[in-house]
Amino acid sequence: MQQFATFVRKEFYHVLRDRRTLFILFGMPLAQILIFGFALTNEVKNASIAILDYAHDEASSHITARIAASNYFEVEENVRDRHRLEAAFKEGTIRLAIVFPANFHQDLVHQNHAQIQVIADASDPNYATTLTNYVSSIIQDYQTEISENMALPYRITPEIRMLYNPQLKGAPNFVPGVMALVLMLVSVMMTAVSIVREKEMGSMEILLVSPFRPVGVILSKAVPYLILSLINVMSILLMSVFLLQLPVEGSWLLLFAESTLFIITCLALGIFISIKTKSQQVAMLVSLMGMLLPTMMFSGFMFPIENMPVPLQLFSNIVPAKWFYIIAKAIMIKGVGIAEIWKETLILCGITLFFFIISLKSFKVRLE
Repeated sequence: MQQFATFVRKEFYHVLRDRRTLFILFGMPLAQILIFGFALTNEVKNASIAILDYAHDEASSHITARIAASNYFEVEENVRDRHRLEAAFKEGTIRLAIVFPANFHQDLVHQNHAQIQVIADASDPNYATTLTNYVSSIIQDYQTEISENMALPYRITPEIRMLYNPQLKGAPNFVPGVMALVLMLVSVMMTAVSIVREKEMGSMEILLVSPFRPVGVILSKAVPYLILSLINVMSILLMSVFLLQLPVEGSWLLLFAESTLFIITCLALGIFISIKTKSQQVAMLVSLMGMLLPTMMFSGFMFPIENMPVPLQLFSNIVPAKWFYIIAKAIMIKGVGIAEIWKETLILCGITLFFFIISLKSFKVRLE
């Protein structure tokens, strides 16, 4: 019994001295509770919308005010023409638009019937359906209120139009997300164990005494995984086109170039993990758990980022998969060019450069 108590006490000492173990035991459960409790929700809030009002009358102003006052929508801009509306959809600054035709109030008063056009970005079909249902509910409430004392009630009919994905298929949403998830996991995980494996096998000494500079060692580890990941990209795109009937609306060359950039970003991150860790098990754990959950939760693939609290929205900006998911969906579904995605591209370039420089600075030419 005394020996058993001694071993128990020794394990307590070991756990308390190991900060990583303490983090896993206490930090991870707290983080998951906060994330699953506040960030991961199917409720739609603060969706960016635009208003195109050709009427500028009393009825259109009242409906616009009700929409703006709800917690579901944030009116980003009041556009003046359809060209700006289409540009806003392509840029991804809005998720839904409401168009009031000319003489909206007059049609409502004299004909007891008027139409409103609701245009939604259906590249995410579930999100688009939810938004249009919310708008229809607000319009229905306004219609009920003004018709209470009327012998012949007013009737407002929303005209729903789904852009980019009129059939509300799921493939346009999950194919770019699967690309981001697969490339992130494969590139980071496989690269993360490359350098640390050399340390464990004892072959790192041979590399360090070779004429190779640190940058050469790092690049030699990354190139094979770059090629394998590019093959993954091509296989995913071919399956999406021929099996899922999801054509690439934009430039294949641009999509391939952006995918290459994202792969390089993931490789730089994987090399950084490999340099900082001392065993393959730790490298695998960090790359798997550290990349899988952020990619799934903060890329916008499964859960709208707009629904999350502001601190988590800010945190999502450091997740590379978020920016690639925006880029891939914009090219594949919306058919945009580099003019609409240059900001996201620059962010990925910055993240890549950051991790590559940090990896070079952290690479030790002497084994400890």
